[in-house]
Amino acid sequence: MTGGFRLLTAALAAAGLIAGAVPASADDYPSKPITLIVPWPAGGPTDVTMRAMAEAAAKHLGQPIVIENKAGGAGTVGPAAMAATAKPDGYTLAQMPITVYRLPLMQKTTWRADDFTYIIHLTGYVFAAFTGADTPFKKWEDVIAYAKANPGKVTYGSTGSGSSLHLGMEMLAEKSGVKFTHVPFKGAAEVNAAIAGGHVMVGASGTSVKPLVDAGKARFLNVWTAKRVSFLPDIPTLQDLGYPYVIDSPWGLAGPKGMDPKVVQKIHDAFKKALEEPQVVETLARFDMVPNYKNTADYNAAVAEQIKLETALLKRIGMERKD
Repeated sequence: MTGGFRLLTAALAAAGLIAGAVPASADDYPSKPITLIVPWPAGGPTDVTMRAMAEAAAKHLGQPIVIENKAGGAGTVGPAAMAATAKPDGYTLAQMPITVYRLPLMQKTTWRADDFTYIIHLTGYVFAAFTGADTPFKKWEDVIAYAKANPGKVTYGSTGSGSSLHLGMEMLAEKSGVKFTHVPFKGAAEVNAAIAGGHVMVGASGTSVKPLVDAGKARFLNVWTAKRVSFLPDIPTLQDLGYPYVIDSPWGLAGPKGMDPKVVQKIHDAFKKALEEPQVVETLARFDMVPNYKNTADYNAAVAEQIKLETALLKRIGMERKD
């Protein structure tokens, strides 16, 4: 492992716990509305669930939490903007998809994984592959057979280059000995729309596509969980199909690097309480998500561990940063 990587993981282990300049108003925080960046389009599963959490957390903080959608870059545009411009005063926060610390391992970026204060881990996605009702694919094996007969002709949409869904589909292609053509979108809502409109042959996203399936406009091909999903008992997991994979994408909440620990604790406590509220649990359940709480220290440790795993995975599938 490089010296730079060791420094990065050491910094991550301390992120959020090392105080920056302590603002005079830390004890009075928050004294004005808080901006929470959701790096996905409005109306998608992350946007809807974050709005529910923000509304609940705002009640505990005593100030409004205003959602700002900054989509793009597989969920990295918003956090990158926060890291570049926001003060570490607790008034700008962002939802943190796993891509924020994955992309610097794949390519040059304007940010590093240790440019953030990781506050609280909240939940994660249930992923699936699906297809439109008008495609010839009735099951996943049909996709692979078509891809073998027509190299590069299977198009699939994901929530962005470098996303867990992008990597997951490339892992499946590699294991199956086929080549897919990737079409990146800004979020799950766009992937679902592309499937409904016949613009891509396969979609890889969360199970928010279920309304299209229920309407007869799409079909599930597989789920990426360890066990079959309760409401999709006939849809195979990747392991059912012979792949040695379980693919998910945990996420949490962060702010700019150098936040005061007192402010971090207040935000943590408010969102932990929000995560326990029935309306938030119900909103998560709508998208087949469950609370997955980690406190500040455990979240930082999880990020450092995930970076180790991602480094090995990207090297194995040939998507690691080359410089």
